[in-house]
Amino acid sequence: MTPPNETPLRYTWIVTDLDGTLVDRDLRIVRRSALALRRYQELGGTVVIATGRNEVSAGRYHRELGLTTPMIVYNGARVVDPLSATRLLDLNLGRSWQPLRENLLPALPDGVGAVAFAGEDAYVLRHAPSLAAYAGRDRIELREVLPEQAPTKVMLIADRPGLGALAELTARHCPSARLLQSEETYLEILPTTAGKEVALRHLAERAGVPMERIAAIGDNPNDTAMVRAAGLGAAVGDGHKEVRAAADVVVGPCALGAVADLVERVVADPDR
Repeated sequence: MTPPNETPLRYTWIVTDLDGTLVDRDLRIVRRSALALRRYQELGGTVVIATGRNEVSAGRYHRELGLTTPMIVYNGARVVDPLSATRLLDLNLGRSWQPLRENLLPALPDGVGAVAFAGEDAYVLRHAPSLAAYAGRDRIELREVLPEQAPTKVMLIADRPGLGALAELTARHCPSARLLQSEETYLEILPTTAGKEVALRHLAERAGVPMERIAAIGDNPNDTAMVRAAGLGAAVGDGHKEVRAAADVVVGPCALGAVADLVERVVADPDR
């Protein structure tokens, strides 16, 4: 990663979410955004992915972009270096795992599926029709045998938008976990100290890059804290209202090149 004092760019890192930000509804990287990120790297900028996906699912986008940087995955519960296959940060649910498994799962309403993530694998905790669509979208295989160790995170997948009641139920049974909405029907249960912003601070500190020299962009509530923590926080124009309210700038919609809009803003006035 390029040291911040070796590039004229004020924002030497751009940290981008994937789905709904860099990746469109057809699960393709928006071409305009990909070209803009390439130009940003040619100017000495560093690009980092921060996603709720795991390293296998996110890895194909990382490779497509030709990146060599670490990835923030599992919504910040893990940071991986794909080049060395090492984990720079690796959290798990710990003591939240038992009450989640024994108390929350039996109390979930009909139509809500549950998936646990441990290592690089996904395990079905509770079947629901929505699971097949999720697995197909993220191109992951769902295993039936539960992991022995506490997983990195658990995701609840509802059959309709509106997660308020589900979040209240989950918080009651798992008070020490962190809850994040990553899509309109996805509620993620994470370790207390996990979050994209926490992982980003960890990674930036390792690289010696001040947070004020980082630009970050996202579209959903799981991106809000990261957008706030960055020196320049951007929200996708058709993203969740919470992120738009927290951002320094609101750019265009994902499909039209939201990330490219951010790159152009950074590159047009590098000292700004």
